Amino acid sequence: MAKTKKPAGNSNSGSGIQVIARAAAILRALEDEPRGLSLGQLADRVDLARSTVQRIVGALESEHFLIAATPASGVKLGPALVRLASSANLELERLLRPALGKLSQAVKETVDLSVLKGSELVFIDQIPGAHRLRAVSAVGESFPLHCTAPGKALLSLLPDEKWTRLVGRSLHPHTPHTLADLDALRREVEECRRTHVAYDRQEHTEGITAIGTAFIDPLGRPLAVSIPVPTTRFDRQEEKLLLELRRTRREIESLFRS
Repeated sequence: MAKTKKPAGNSNSGSGIQVIARAAAILRALEDEPRGLSLGQLADRVDLARSTVQRIVGALESEHFLIAATPASGVKLGPALVRLASSANLELERLLRPALGKLSQAVKETVDLSVLKGSELVFIDQIPGAHRLRAVSAVGESFPLHCTAPGKALLSLLPDEKWTRLVGRSLHPHTPHTLADLDALRREVEECRRTHVAYDRQEHTEGITAIGTAFIDPLGRPLAVSIPVPTTRFDRQEEKLLLELRRTRREIESLFRS
């Protein structure tokens, strides 16, 4: 009697995809856990049996994607994963640089690219403006979230409970213009969610006004693009800055979809 032959690879393709999805869920659960998690905690986070988590964690540890968090128990993200992430981050920044350059050329102003790091934002790339008087900060420098345009834009991507925890109940006043009231900041974050644009009107540095927008990149990172401008010049060209920033946002979203 002839036997029906199963198509090659079909029997294991579904289970293979499931294993990858489960491994990804474990890695994501450890993303914001620098001290690591125990197998039991991971099992609860990803809603899997402890034995399943143990098997997947063992495979990830063998490739150095995970390492022991403490001598006693628990695991955390490992060096191999950090190297891969750094390489992917660099490629994404290279991908975005032409769009940032085009924006800077269009408005003749400095353009910053920043990423959310803990309770602060960090500049990871910058295109200096063409004017002699311009706003420039060092790449790698960190800034608060509650009183900067990219910071507020990044906050708009987060759930309310998470961003309020990040900024805390006491909003440090950097200038007389800094929002010192959490409810006022909440209204600005809500407005940014609606318009995808945030402003810093001399809230972090007197004499500097900025506009920013934020999005989630393909790696799941919250990123922000912002244009800091001397206030006198910002007031004269606010409409153009807004128009060009929105055009750049559409361009970047198109790059992420391609």
